[in-house]
Amino acid sequence: MSNSTESNYVVNTQQLVCVASFLAKEGHQTELLAALADLIADTRREAGCIRYELNISRDEPRRMTFVEKFVDLAAFEQHCAKPAIQHYFHHIMPQWVESYQVETYHQVIA
Repeated sequence: MSNSTESNYVVNTQQLVCVASFLAKEGHQTELLAALADLIADTRREAGCIRYELNISRDEPRRMTFVEKFVDLAAFEQHCAKPAIQHYFHHIMPQWVESYQVETYHQVIA
């Protein structure tokens, strides 16, 4: 972890946080939600997974967002390489996702 000498916070540069947001194509919310929910149990069993939480937007019910946390970049990369995740990105998304955004972060601990 890196530490700031001027402020009362620490940036956890070891762990990796991922926010992955998917906008379902019109009329495909149910299918997308089911496909995303199917990823949860196995991912939570991964050795490097700390958090894997699926959320639906209150403002746009077609938007579904994972908030994920892994012990480090290697654990996140192993997760992304899993067959179920690869299947989702290459086969499920083209059918049911209109747009998506995936961003990674380091947590600020204050």
